[in-house]
Amino acid sequence: MADALRWGILGAANFARNHMAPAIHAAKGAKLAALATSDPAKADDFMAFCPDLKVHDSYEALLADADIDAIYIPLPNHLHVEWSLKALEAGKHVLCEKPMAMAAGEYEALIAARDASGCFATEAYMIVHHPQWQRARALYREGAIGQLIHVEGLFCYDNSADPANVRNKPETGGGGIPDIGVYTYGATRWLSGEEHVEITHADVDFENGVDVLARVSARFPSFSAHWVNSMRLHPFQQMTFVGSAGVIKMTAPFNAGVFGTARVELQRNDASPPVITEERFPGVNQYTLQVEAFCAHVRDGAEYPWQLEDARGTQALIDAVFARAHMG
Repeated sequence: MADALRWGILGAANFARNHMAPAIHAAKGAKLAALATSDPAKADDFMAFCPDLKVHDSYEALLADADIDAIYIPLPNHLHVEWSLKALEAGKHVLCEKPMAMAAGEYEALIAARDASGCFATEAYMIVHHPQWQRARALYREGAIGQLIHVEGLFCYDNSADPANVRNKPETGGGGIPDIGVYTYGATRWLSGEEHVEITHADVDFENGVDVLARVSARFPSFSAHWVNSMRLHPFQQMTFVGSAGVIKMTAPFNAGVFGTARVELQRNDASPPVITEERFPGVNQYTLQVEAFCAHVRDGAEYPWQLEDARGTQALIDAVFARAHMG
C-alpha cells in the first residue's frame, strides 16, 4: 500500500458511512486515512471498519493534513463548489458527490481550478464505472439496436415522510432532478454521446420550493427522450433505449445490487420471433470501481470516463429543464 492514494472524507454523511467510506477502504490503490467531523461520535461507525482512521474536528484541518492526497466530498449540494475549490487550492485531488454544482456556469471555476492546481477533480458519477453501463454503451456503439430513436428513463422513490431530509430543502440545493434526474439525463448523454437540442416538455410539480415530480421530454440530434423522476412515487428505476433494429433495457440501472441485479437485456427484431438475450452482472460494487478508477487515473494516467466537462453537460440539461418548467 506504499503507493496507495490516501483519502480523507469531508463530513460524516450517511451516504459516506454506508457506501463510499467502505468503498474507499476496500478499493485497490486506495487507503481511507482521515475523516473530518465536528461530532466525534459520528466517527465511531467509520472506525468500526477502519480503526486507524485519523479524525479531524474541522474541514479546514483535514485540508491542511499533508498526509492526505485526495478528498471525497459528500456534503449537501449547495456546499459542493465551495469545498471542491478549497480542496483544490489545498493541493488535493477531489471526488465530489453529484450534482457537483447547481448551475452549469459554476463549472468554469471548477475546471479552471483543476487545471491550475494540476490535481484531478471530478463528480462522483459512479454508474459509468459499472460493467452493465459499459456493456450497454458498447452494444449501442456496435450497432446492436441500429439507429437510436427514443429513450425512456424512470427513477423514482418516496421520501415524503422525511421532510427534514436535505433533498426536501431548497436552501441545501434539494429536489428530485438534482438528486436523481442527473442519472436519467446523464446516462442518456453518456450512452448516446449526444447533447440535447431542445427541452420540448417539462411538467414539474414543486413542494416547498423543490421539485418532487418531473415529467420531461427532450429532443437530441438523432432521437427523442422522455424521463420521469420523483421523490413522491413508489421506488422504481429503468432505462430503455429503442432503436430501429432493437431495444436495450436495463432494470436496475442506478442502484445495481440494491434495487435489483444489474441486467442488460437486448432485443433484436431481425428474427421471428424476436431474439432476446440477457447479460447479468451480480456482485459488482460500482462505488469501489469508481474509487479504483480514480486512483488509477491519478497514479498512472488511466482513462477516466466522467470528467468535469461531462458533469457540466448534464447540468446544462438540468438548467434547461428548469427554465422550460418555469416558462411553462
